[in-house]
Amino acid sequence: MPRDADGHLVPGRISARRDVPIGIPRPEYVGKAEPAAYDGDDRYSPLELERIRRASRIAAQAVEAMGAAVRPGITTDDLDAIGHDYLVAHDAYPSELGYRGYPKSTCTSVNEVICHGIPDDTELFDGDIVKIDITAYVEGMHGDLCAAFPVGEVSQDAALLIDRTHEAMMRGIRAIAPGRQVNVIGRAIESYAKRFGYGVVREYTGHGVGTAFHSGLVIPHYDAAPGYDAPIEPGMVFTVEPMLTIDGSTAWDIWDDDWTVVTRSRALTAQWEHTIVVTERGAEILTRP
Repeated sequence: MPRDADGHLVPGRISARRDVPIGIPRPEYVGKAEPAAYDGDDRYSPLELERIRRASRIAAQAVEAMGAAVRPGITTDDLDAIGHDYLVAHDAYPSELGYRGYPKSTCTSVNEVICHGIPDDTELFDGDIVKIDITAYVEGMHGDLCAAFPVGEVSQDAALLIDRTHEAMMRGIRAIAPGRQVNVIGRAIESYAKRFGYGVVREYTGHGVGTAFHSGLVIPHYDAAPGYDAPIEPGMVFTVEPMLTIDGSTAWDIWDDDWTVVTRSRALTAQWEHTIVVTERGAEILTRP
């Protein structure tokens, strides 16, 4: 049970890499140090969107399966096995697996871990929050989402953080409209988060997704105006994924594994994420079960 004397997370034991059947197509970056540079568009045709929608739906169903298993005593590696098995059973490749050398099929970020927590033998305790992030690669397209789950009975403050982080994401999504600037999304998120004294992590952002896991398009979750003033256009696909801290802090540290990001204050965090497509009237969430 890898935690220190104060109950904070410490690195655990990582199990062997899980296999993906040879018949399931891999993203181009698997086996490479980094992905190829993406020089495509962030807008997609209706036929391409159907493929992104299929990938997104499978990813959402995998998160649902993992979330149903969340309970005190289960390990994050156990959860990873559930997500991995669900994806490969549906002929999807786990996009995280092998991305820049990442060793697992999902990200499981507990309590003060902001994002990119590597599944290991960490046992979940009653009162924890676990954020589950999955991306599925299907027919050449990625679909990406994250959901926050309470473990057993959580405190009222933890429950509110989960709910309000979800609402912050939804307010960012509802702010999307063709012709508006990208920075309107973060403005909506941060203005809501500030009501409760929450901090908005700045360095980890939303991103373009589809043909590429991360296209290069950046979606800040804070009020970045006048920067990030690119116009939002119909057909664009990207993620909205705010990460909020309960104590208002924004500073973070990264573990020696070069992946696990934790609040410097070790304060509790929550994250939610959806992949969306911009429509003529606003945005459609693609990562629904």
